[in-house]
Amino acid sequence: MRTTLLQLATPAGFAVFAAPVAAQEAAARPSLLSPSGGLMFWTLIVFVVLWVVLSKFAFGPLTKAVAAREQALQQALEDARRDREEAGKLLEEQRRAIESARAEAQHFITDARAAGDRLRDEMLERTRQEQQELLERARREIGSERDRAIAELRREAVDLAIRGASKVIERNLDDAANRQIVETFLGSLDAPRSASR
Repeated sequence: MRTTLLQLATPAGFAVFAAPVAAQEAAARPSLLSPSGGLMFWTLIVFVVLWVVLSKFAFGPLTKAVAAREQALQQALEDARRDREEAGKLLEEQRRAIESARAEAQHFITDARAAGDRLRDEMLERTRQEQQELLERARREIGSERDRAIAELRREAVDLAIRGASKVIERNLDDAANRQIVETFLGSLDAPRSASR
């Protein structure tokens, strides 16, 4: 008997006694896979009540939140598209403004070059005119100085000729008559020189 008690105390022995008890509990407990009318009814009632409560308090706000979020996303996409179009327009306007500024700057550069060329040409022409005027003035001054020198030489020549002639003739004629004779003589000498030039 001791042996029987020891065998019963071991797990294998325990299984021998526990098997009939487990079989009775399994027979008393319904299986989850086996259909039961009462359980199905209460499950359906709980599901419908839960559905109504969730529809009233959860699904409506969730649906509204999803719709609002969808509308916000749609609005954000529309705003992004509009902003992109505006940015494209602004970019195009900036490009046109830059091209216009470049063309205007090129026009200013061209005008400045033309004005510089005109100013340089005017200054060169003015310098040429001033140079020509200086040359003409110098020629006139040289001509007048030459004429004065010739006239002075003539007077001196006349004076020398009169003195020489008065010594030779020993007769003193009046100075005006002598001067007239010598000037006529010298004038006749200058006429052939002028004709030869």
